[in-house]
Amino acid sequence: MSGRLYRSANAAQGGGGRPPGDDATFISAEPLNQPGVEAAAPPQEVIAETSAVANSAVMAIGSLVSRGTGFLRTLMIGAALGSVVGDIYTTAQFLPNQVYEFLLGGVLTSVLIPVLVRRRKTDHDQGDAYAQRLLTFAVLALAAAALIAVITAPILTAIYASGKDDNYRGLVTNLSYLMLPMLFFTGVSALIAAVLNTRGHFAAPMWAPILNNLVVIGTFGLYIAVYGAKPLRPEDMTPGRILLIGGGTLLGVAVQAAGLLPALRKVGFRWKLRFDFRELGLRELARLGTWMFCYVAVSQLGVFVVVNLLTRAAGEDRAGLLIYNNVFLLLMMAHGIIAVSIITALMPRMSAAAADGRFADLTADLSRGTRMVTAVLAPVAVCYAVLAAPISVVVFRYGAFTGKNAVATATVLLVAAVGLVPFAISQLFTFAFYALPDTRTPALVNIPVVVLRVLLQVGLFVAFSATFAAAGMMLGNAISYVAAAVLSAMLLRPRVGRIGLGGIMRTMGKVILAALGSALVGLLVVSLLPGDPENLGWFAAAVQLVIGGAVIGGTYLGLAMLLRIGEITEVVGMVRRRLGR
Repeated sequence: MSGRLYRSANAAQGGGGRPPGDDATFISAEPLNQPGVEAAAPPQEVIAETSAVANSAVMAIGSLVSRGTGFLRTLMIGAALGSVVGDIYTTAQFLPNQVYEFLLGGVLTSVLIPVLVRRRKTDHDQGDAYAQRLLTFAVLALAAAALIAVITAPILTAIYASGKDDNYRGLVTNLSYLMLPMLFFTGVSALIAAVLNTRGHFAAPMWAPILNNLVVIGTFGLYIAVYGAKPLRPEDMTPGRILLIGGGTLLGVAVQAAGLLPALRKVGFRWKLRFDFRELGLRELARLGTWMFCYVAVSQLGVFVVVNLLTRAAGEDRAGLLIYNNVFLLLMMAHGIIAVSIITALMPRMSAAAADGRFADLTADLSRGTRMVTAVLAPVAVCYAVLAAPISVVVFRYGAFTGKNAVATATVLLVAAVGLVPFAISQLFTFAFYALPDTRTPALVNIPVVVLRVLLQVGLFVAFSATFAAAGMMLGNAISYVAAAVLSAMLLRPRVGRIGLGGIMRTMGKVILAALGSALVGLLVVSLLPGDPENLGWFAAAVQLVIGGAVIGGTYLGLAMLLRIGEITEVVGMVRRRLGR
């Protein structure tokens, strides 16, 4: 469904709304203004099956493949570089990502998507000219930012790799010269994805990162073929090695951006250079973006603390930045496949509902999304916690990534599992504010949340040994996510009305019971399987992962059906209906 705005069936039927938190299924997003087609309320069965759940499932498939190739990419990096040089490579990757976040990352989702949605609704050309101006302006700004970032690479390195020797900092700087231009292509990709999303096209942005992953996988496959897979020190990295991994990483992001261009033509959008930037309403964007910049700045302060502490704690047998990032990617895989798919489908709907003053629709989607994210992510969190050791061995233990590195990864993953569901919920509530659009409240909420996170992380770093540093960072993250979700919910209710807290808490209670039951059964089964916990071999780890995962998933599903967790029973029912057909 390209190039159309959406409204809920409530709006189509005259604006009547169901109460927030009602357990009705998601309403389908029906296209408006179809030429030659009379508007009609679809049957309830069609509404249920073409709901936001189904829309999210399409994106989840693309996200699953993307995250899967992303895992292979992460595996190849660890196998090729080992923990020490892998930490350096990860630091060099953090630099363009953080510069991008300062410039555009948060502004894109909180400011630009709602503005693009409103322009699609109000402009006579459905916002095409506005989007063309925005893309032109962003390309120029991103190009200038990338150039400045490359010039200041030694300064950025000195900030993020303080306390390390000259060889370490020198390698970070040399890799940064090649990788900092990534922020240009990342920004262009994100903007094109925003244009596509506001035109009802979600597939290409979900599939384009696969191109990036394949290029990087090929790059490190070539590296292993040419140079071998063995742990190296920074001084062992020759110019050829640096050029291959840094240049290949940059090429991957460039290919990802280029891969989105055909989708623009598919939705009927023609990108023309427009330099009449006054028509962008830069004052409005600046007003909204100022608070978002505050949000991002505070968040990046938290990231800076993590990078700095883990750089200080890094060692051959300790969990440093590479392992922390690997575990975080595991969390983001589950979050991306499930929560991001739901959020991406809901964001244009919630933005349109907020613009029309249909807060009942907005809160209904928000409540339903919260319950669904909780119910579906909970068994994943259980698997991460119970199967942390076999996951770490099967996924990461290759080449230069040693058994001790895998043990360190398992400890971090066990702690990180606690924060998966709170993170997803906090993100969903934050995006609800962006739909209003309100960037001020999330920015203000973020200040005490990040302060709490930093205090916890620094305290844990000081109180415990360096071997617990990465796990401590994850524990601080998890507690801060809970705080963010609670604060956001408290501040959102006066703005939009009841958000169905009773229904959310009832679902969470059932989910906790099902999760605890599946965790206990999973622990029992894994303890009976062969394998030395201290020195787990790949085959034994794979057996534990497959059997343990199946037992945990099956137990959770059975308990969910017994406890009548609606978000699970609905999906099971939909699958049964489709199989019956």
